Amino acid sequence: MPEQSNDYRVVVFGAAGVGKSSLVLRFVRGTFRETYIPTIEDTYRQVISCDKSICTLQITDTTGSHQFPAMQRLSISKGHAFILVYSVTSRQSMEDLQPIFEQICQIKGDIQKIPIMLVGNKSDETQRELDASEGQALASKWKCSFMETSAKMNYNVQELFQELLNLEKRRTVSLQVEGKKSKQQKKKDKLQGKCSVM
Repeated sequence: MPEQSNDYRVVVFGAAGVGKSSLVLRFVRGTFRETYIPTIEDTYRQVISCDKSICTLQITDTTGSHQFPAMQRLSISKGHAFILVYSVTSRQSMEDLQPIFEQICQIKGDIQKIPIMLVGNKSDETQRELDASEGQALASKWKCSFMETSAKMNYNVQELFQELLNLEKRRTVSLQVEGKKSKQQKKKDKLQGKCSVM
């Protein structure tokens, strides 16, 4: 059982070039870069609500290569939730997730209580090698959740992280910090009552 610390650790795994960093940067900073820069390991932090108090969502963006098995094992043992990313343009990138998933099972034991999202990224691309149904089938086999995203088009990125937190059963975690409204909500509140239809 992970320690109930003040942070909630999400680890993002996947082959090189599937868009792990792009998804994380789109979520945390709202940015997207066209150029590919390989990651060794980066950690990003975001304030979230956790059991009605504020805690830190710590997102670890891992390397896409298998050069650092010790780092990978450490990330799994410290992680509370996992995002397994493949590119819909590469069947190989989906196959590359199998050993990572097996390692999560091996280190974490009963994964039924652990939030895992299988993510088909680059859903905006026309040159697909994988249909959504294939991602759904693998997620069913692994008994985890599935979603297609596009970091480039900002499609399902916020939803991905919210859904991952919704899967957490041991404590209540949410992207919405109680008492703090999102920018969109503030804007909506501001606009309400400003105009009247005649």
